[in-house]
Amino acid sequence: MQEDFLHYLWKYKKFDDSALQTVKGEAIQLIQVGQHNFNSGPDFFNAQLNIDHQLWAGNVEIHVKASDWYVHHHEIDPAYDNVILHVVWEHDVDIFRKDNSEIPTLELKDIVSKSALNGYRQLFSKTQRWINCEQDFATVDDFILQNWLERLFFERLERKANDMQLLLKASNNDWEAVLFKLLAKNFGLKVNGEAFFSLAAYIDFKIIRKIQNKPITLEAVLFGQSGLLDVEVEDAYFKSLKTEYMLLCQKFGLTQHHIMPFQFFRLRPPNFPTIRLSQLAQVYVKNKNLFSKIIEAKTKQDYYDLFSVHTSSFWETHYTFQKTSRKVNKSTTENFIDLLIINTIIPVKFSYSKNLGAINTEEIIALITEVEPEHNSIIEKFESLKPISKSALQSQGLIQLKNEYCNNKKCLYCAVGSAILQRF
Repeated sequence: MQEDFLHYLWKYKKFDDSALQTVKGEAIQLIQVGQHNFNSGPDFFNAQLNIDHQLWAGNVEIHVKASDWYVHHHEIDPAYDNVILHVVWEHDVDIFRKDNSEIPTLELKDIVSKSALNGYRQLFSKTQRWINCEQDFATVDDFILQNWLERLFFERLERKANDMQLLLKASNNDWEAVLFKLLAKNFGLKVNGEAFFSLAAYIDFKIIRKIQNKPITLEAVLFGQSGLLDVEVEDAYFKSLKTEYMLLCQKFGLTQHHIMPFQFFRLRPPNFPTIRLSQLAQVYVKNKNLFSKIIEAKTKQDYYDLFSVHTSSFWETHYTFQKTSRKVNKSTTENFIDLLIINTIIPVKFSYSKNLGAINTEEIIALITEVEPEHNSIIEKFESLKPISKSALQSQGLIQLKNEYCNNKKCLYCAVGSAILQRF
């Protein structure tokens, strides 16, 4: 038995409340269950009860066993002085406040609906499943699912915005510098994202501002700081980059830092870190004041225009410094820019508008619903249960659902789990 399930039983009154009594035989009339509290303190605030013909207004605390009150030391915590009812699955000891007055106790184990218990046991059975509700996910109403996924999408954005605040503080509120770090991370994709982020973190963005109108200089900084120039290659372009980088080290006092090594293994050549670094450099060559342009842009096409770039000419015939390849125009694709919109642009716009105190919800929804859903193992598995991912809004919501709710078995806090349990 989980305490979360007892919260669910109380919140939705999944028990026979026609003749409620305390363990001492006092009649209970349930007027309001109260407001569910997800923070510290009693589990439900501002409940209203009639106990033994006396009207009470206050808080409700819930435990599996009554003795948990003492296990959690609530008897010495003033936050629990206003508890008017102790709701437990099993009553094993009487509970008293600090002033030695007894707190009325309601025991649930003999009054809970059997169907609710069966639904709970079915949802949390020990059978090995990808998610607890795997057998019932497809039966959940589309309206419930779509609204829940939208809420989860914004929940995921809130987490990203909180992470961004830490970066903003470290960058002295320089949004352009924060954007550079986040773009670098996402240009590195999943395999090299952390390495690219580490690289950007060790480059003062003031330097990028000063040199971004010089393509070879910008590439020299990125390749040099990444350690990719720490080899010997007989090529004119490579040597010019290395010479430029040595001059920049003297001019700006650049020093190399230990960053995660870039990975080439098992990557498609267009995703090699060399190609992505050149494209990142070209984004900044093309766009001065990139942050302002992102904030002003509205549609998906606006972002395609901003981030559609080619590598420098050397990389048209190379994937690495050491080997020549067939000439290919290596430009950022719309699918790649979609990932930038999902993982960088929208979080930045959301966080910036939140800082201004005016979250642009409608604009963000309009943009994210223009973007195609991601394709990964999580989305594919959900789609096999029920086709639900119409845009990146749903795919982002599904990722949040799996990582934060399904994996942590927080079914009782999930709209899907609640909808399934409501049937019982």
